[in-house]
Amino acid sequence: MSTYTNFTVETDADGIALITWDMPGKSMNVFTVEVMDELEAILKQTVEDAAIKGVVFTSGKSTFSGGADLTMIRGMFSMLQDERARDPQAAAQKLFDAAGRMSWLFRAIETSGKPWVSAINGTCMGGALELSLACHGRVVSNSKSVKLALPEVKVGIFPGAGGTQRVSRLTDAQSALQMMTTGQSLAPARAKAMGLVHQVVEPDQLITAAKQMIKDGLKPVAPWDEKGFKAPGGGVWTPQAAQLWPAAPAILRRETAGNYPGALAILKCVYEGLQLPFDTALKVEQRYFTQVLQTTEAFSMIRSLFISMQELGKGARRPAGVEKSEFRKVGVVGAGFMGASIAYVTAAAGIPVVLIDRDQAAADKGKSVSEKLVADSIAKGRMTKEEGEKLLSLVTPTPDYATLSDADLVIEAVFEDRAVKKAVIEQIEAVIPETTVFASNTSTLPITGLAENSKRPDQFIGVHFFSPVEKMMLTEVILGKDTGDKALAVALDFVAKIKKTPIVVNDTRGFFVNRCVFRYINEAYDMLTEGVPAAMIENAAKMAGMPVGPLSLNDEVAVDLSQKIMKASIADLGPNSVKPEHMDLIDKMVDVLDRRGRKNGQGFYDYPAKPAKKSLWPGLKDLYHQKPASEIDVETLKQRFLVTIALEAARTVEEGIVTDPREADVGSILGFGFAPYTGGTLSYIDGMGVKTFVALAEKLASQYGDHFAPTPLLKDMAAKSETFYERFNPYAEVGKAA
Repeated sequence: MSTYTNFTVETDADGIALITWDMPGKSMNVFTVEVMDELEAILKQTVEDAAIKGVVFTSGKSTFSGGADLTMIRGMFSMLQDERARDPQAAAQKLFDAAGRMSWLFRAIETSGKPWVSAINGTCMGGALELSLACHGRVVSNSKSVKLALPEVKVGIFPGAGGTQRVSRLTDAQSALQMMTTGQSLAPARAKAMGLVHQVVEPDQLITAAKQMIKDGLKPVAPWDEKGFKAPGGGVWTPQAAQLWPAAPAILRRETAGNYPGALAILKCVYEGLQLPFDTALKVEQRYFTQVLQTTEAFSMIRSLFISMQELGKGARRPAGVEKSEFRKVGVVGAGFMGASIAYVTAAAGIPVVLIDRDQAAADKGKSVSEKLVADSIAKGRMTKEEGEKLLSLVTPTPDYATLSDADLVIEAVFEDRAVKKAVIEQIEAVIPETTVFASNTSTLPITGLAENSKRPDQFIGVHFFSPVEKMMLTEVILGKDTGDKALAVALDFVAKIKKTPIVVNDTRGFFVNRCVFRYINEAYDMLTEGVPAAMIENAAKMAGMPVGPLSLNDEVAVDLSQKIMKASIADLGPNSVKPEHMDLIDKMVDVLDRRGRKNGQGFYDYPAKPAKKSLWPGLKDLYHQKPASEIDVETLKQRFLVTIALEAARTVEEGIVTDPREADVGSILGFGFAPYTGGTLSYIDGMGVKTFVALAEKLASQYGDHFAPTPLLKDMAAKSETFYERFNPYAEVGKAA
């Protein structure tokens, strides 16, 4: 047996080498420079050893691999930035060589002359799937935990280690493009149907089946290296291709508005590559990969959606020196839709949860939310009946507050009313011990004010969930004026346990996400009152990269909720806090027209019975005089949406609400879908340059109002040519410690 740091190699009596990838100290295997160095050495060893007849490659962990390591990616970008300043051409060449290393290593495996079989036992994504596709055989466990994907497009790049070329030669071009431009995950059966894997077997038969492929005479030659190979569907110059390729760019533009260079590069790689010999096609892919890596979009998306998201998920903001929390019981008070959903995700994480409401019937109704979610998961094959029963057994509905006496954490999720919350806080604190952390789930009410009702404000914290809780990945953790380190650590440990990404913000009305969201919606109100047609408002927002238009979003959160928030702002902050024309619009929508949003079937949209789709309410055009479309600049509409949101994010930094730029970026994307290709609100500003952003904001302010005026912080940063990631460097303390 040969031993490496990250691999073991064992050769059996049949001459089959079993390579097991098991990185020490890591929960998942990832590609690092060291891993590739060792893999290169192993390849050389297996080629030179005449006793080795074939190779089975597998993982020693419960998952196969998640792809590249974030430190390697960060190192590549750091190298690019440093080299670019000195010699741009040399930097591009260096990046080209680095980008191609994995691709040509996998090609060396493919052309080694000995058969390799990948035995996939769990999640296999990115470079790990590209490695597997370079093997001559692929056997997959039929476990439901197995997912195969090339998700690189979701972080701004594309499968650049042979992925675009091998997938498009194993399956038809349309399926290949669909898989890679969406980054979708494939279950084993779907992967087999597409021709990406050869066998799907029981987990305990995985290695046996992989070895048997070699014993049965698996050819050590890829199909595309055989004479006369034709791609499935016939390649580019066929009748089927004549239908696909003219439409493909238009479909991609409809879905992405041209905002994602990585997605467009996939089309180019597949279209050009299918017309070339395989090695030449790999060089084309390498060239495009190098180009995309140099784009602002790739840099910003990788930083926010890959590196920062992982860092925050792993507790980047967790206070040091506080013991990790063990959750033996969590209490959720308030069994309405939000509280019931919080109880569900808690139980799904394996934590016993007590769900409390005013009486047994109300508490039982709350548990029924979990019952429905479990039934849906079982019906879709995502959960077994036994797993569903176990989850439901962890949820105990009751009106009895005394059951909270041994809870490690209590989450209050009652109606958004200070008086109601005050009464509940007092009832809870009457029974919980001093060691229990109290979290309030509130979307707008400042935590410091709520904590005034607590006898132990240091143990009081805000945890703001987003609806639907079981799907939304973000959680805002809000620090009150007196919140202590233990409360923060417990909240972050809980968020990690339920597999959400946290951002930590200081206390303010609306916190971070809602402040930004309402800027987005308010800009749509401005446009409506200016006479911009509603369809142009919605389409411009989507073209800017937002997942849903602001009017559609307002319907989802409820138009009458907007009315309540506006009235509360006027009561607390004075009449100047809300534009009169906005108040008039929403009062008319709610009080006169009873158009409250999706919940009552009519808002800015009409919601007919299924299967009919929602459509914009025609009456909107009668509320204000409509401008002709020819007088409206769509590019300016797009800028207005992104700039007003980014300005609000900058204000939260200036006010000390957000202290880490990673959290503004990740929070804006996960919280309300802020144009992901920008990398988030602050990366949007950094990406164009603060000086350019300030000039754009001043131009918009002169035309559309003072809410576009750049803040003093932005002006100061522009004068000093700073970025948010330089001025508020989240790694500064790490650097000092090192």
